[in-house]
Amino acid sequence: MFSSQQELALLRRVFVVGVGMTKFKKPGAENSRDYPDLAREAGQKALADAQIPYSAVDQACVGYVFGDSTCGQRAIYHSLGMTGIPIINVNNNCSTGSTALFVARQLIQGGVAECVLALGFEKMEKGGLGIKFSDRTSPLDKHLDLLIDKYGLSAHPVAPQMFGLAGKEHIEKYGTKIEHFAKIGWKNHKHSVNNPYSQFQDEYSLDEVMASKKVFDFLTILQCCPTSDGAAAAILASEAFVQKYGLQPKAVEILAQEMMTDLPSSFEEKSMIKMVGFDMSKEAARKCYEKSGLTPSDIDVIELHDCFSANELLTYEALGLCPEGQGGTLVDRGDNTYGGKWVINPSGGLISKGHPLGATGLAQCAELCWQLRGEAGKRQVPGAKVALQHNLGLGGAVVVTLYKMGFPEAASSFRTHQIEAAPTSSASDGFKANLVFKEIEKKLEEIRRLTAQSQWLTQTYWL
Repeated sequence: MFSSQQELALLRRVFVVGVGMTKFKKPGAENSRDYPDLAREAGQKALADAQIPYSAVDQACVGYVFGDSTCGQRAIYHSLGMTGIPIINVNNNCSTGSTALFVARQLIQGGVAECVLALGFEKMEKGGLGIKFSDRTSPLDKHLDLLIDKYGLSAHPVAPQMFGLAGKEHIEKYGTKIEHFAKIGWKNHKHSVNNPYSQFQDEYSLDEVMASKKVFDFLTILQCCPTSDGAAAAILASEAFVQKYGLQPKAVEILAQEMMTDLPSSFEEKSMIKMVGFDMSKEAARKCYEKSGLTPSDIDVIELHDCFSANELLTYEALGLCPEGQGGTLVDRGDNTYGGKWVINPSGGLISKGHPLGATGLAQCAELCWQLRGEAGKRQVPGAKVALQHNLGLGGAVVVTLYKMGFPEAASSFRTHQIEAAPTSSASDGFKANLVFKEIEKKLEEIRRLTAQSQWLTQTYWL
């Protein structure tokens, strides 16, 4: 029998070589753009970031939740072209984007492909998510049975009930306060101010978060993710492909990645915390740590599935950032933001950035790649070297991924400068970069643009 690390050594290394995304927007805010238009923007940005042509892509994995069966083909035909490559459509509820990423990585790891496009998009309806196929068995029937058996079913949307009651269970079991959850909403909205892709870029006081419209029990609207329209994409490649195209300076390696689905323990104890995905998140994280040889202390920046503030706090514990029951203490210490042990959801998370289901996991991937490459601008996490992604869908599935720069020496020579967000304690404007850097940053952005343009023009022979 091989150990986890020996098994990993037998598989091919996989790298993210390009990422791109659209700005996430409220459903209906831009009716002139359909899902193929969103997919085109994200896909073309990812290809431009990688500086490779679409003709170099061997396969594509496309994620979406709401749409007909071959929307992936239509999106790619419209945006990138028809090259006859295999296109795999993926639907795994809210973890759809990271599932597309997971499948793409497996194709490269197994030697089936050298370069794969992972693309996710969504055009959503306004308001809460309803049941689309009421004439057949719901994939959430076990979840609903547990909810109804323990608490009954109210007229509120189902997802806030499930996650809100999981948070309430945490309060009753560990003495967590509703302020702990509200602080997470406050933090994520504050982070989003510096994210141009975020659906919301407004900052609120803690009192405003707590006093905003109630959605369910203690969960207020500023602690809940909105529905969104948007798309995101990532280009994955083998080590041979990276070397062939000279992509080492920006190549981010996927160190470990695990997908888990519901376990017997998810339902056996009639625990809402377990039912909304705690155990499968915990097991996926454990396997990632084991395979990579890393621990939570090695991680610098995290994008996790904060569909509701309650789930972010629960996930701190599932990922091993703190002991079970101590999520509130982690929040009070400030270990989830700039100046603390980890920066969690620097993008603003689902709560503020938005949650177009098929795109969310790939948007998380994009944010973490920018962070590791030192390209996150005003929200840059100082010295970020290891990143963790967590993307969860009820029904259920979770994908946990660990990243780092694949070729650090090449990356350091490429990254000649880096603008980093200052800790809250040292910056008068909260999470924004120090004012002294702002003029410098404008100049550096112009240098980056000209450098990228020059590199692209010298490599047009690929087309």
